[in-house]
Amino acid sequence: MKVELFKSTGRIARTIVGGFLVLLLSSCNSVFDIHPYDVNVHGEKDINAKQMKVIESMFTDKKTLRVAFISDTHLWLADAKDQVADINKRGDIDFVVHCGDLTDTATNDEFEWSRDILYGLNYPFVALIGNHDFLGTGDQTYEVMYGAFNFSFIAGRVKFICLNTNATEYDYMAAVPNFDYMEEQFTTDTDKFDRTVIIMHAAPYSDQFNNNVCKAFRRYLDFAPGLMCCVYGHDHNDTVSDIYGDGLMFYGIDCAEHRNYRIMTITEDGYEMEQIRF
Repeated sequence: MKVELFKSTGRIARTIVGGFLVLLLSSCNSVFDIHPYDVNVHGEKDINAKQMKVIESMFTDKKTLRVAFISDTHLWLADAKDQVADINKRGDIDFVVHCGDLTDTATNDEFEWSRDILYGLNYPFVALIGNHDFLGTGDQTYEVMYGAFNFSFIAGRVKFICLNTNATEYDYMAAVPNFDYMEEQFTTDTDKFDRTVIIMHAAPYSDQFNNNVCKAFRRYLDFAPGLMCCVYGHDHNDTVSDIYGDGLMFYGIDCAEHRNYRIMTITEDGYEMEQIRF
């Protein structure tokens, strides 16, 4: 009897433990993550292509554009939510551009958190890749969630060219910035745009830019049709500067924690940049 009781108790224990393990492993809300950098993206993917299609279809011939520029969300998620709420309450924005550093350490969760906040916008948006977004396998996650590192779109006969300028993340071994891509964009669809805005995460002469090619980069910019200005993030400052001392203005977009952003109003006569505090 004692032997049978021992066997029966053992079977019960194994059944309980086995059932518990099955429950843990099969649960949709499992306490275990496979790996924070496993590039297993949940939810919306290929965001930039979808959003650019909306922007181009909505604002093809618009005479006045109002673009909100934000940047460097990192893990200041409460501030980022407030920023989105402030943009939404304005009611006069056409689309939003995030200048990169969507995350702090580029985990899957961070990408999903920032994406979900951006989807709270009442307007279409695109997002560049920042240097923090390259950490771990973040560059792969960004590609799945947002798409190519370099991309462009046209609205109101203005081409917005978004460039990956995070050269140090490649140890200077890749074409960053990609001059071939820039040249291609300056000469493609020229019948559809008259002016250009260049957007990047890291500006020339910053710690992330390949400063060996700063002068060449400026020379290439001369070929951008009707270049109005350049916009960037990374520095966590609201900055207006003539980096090259030749009249081409660079606008640095502040981080979410500092609770401000910029709105660019583009008309047929030119543009204005306004700092918004929230």
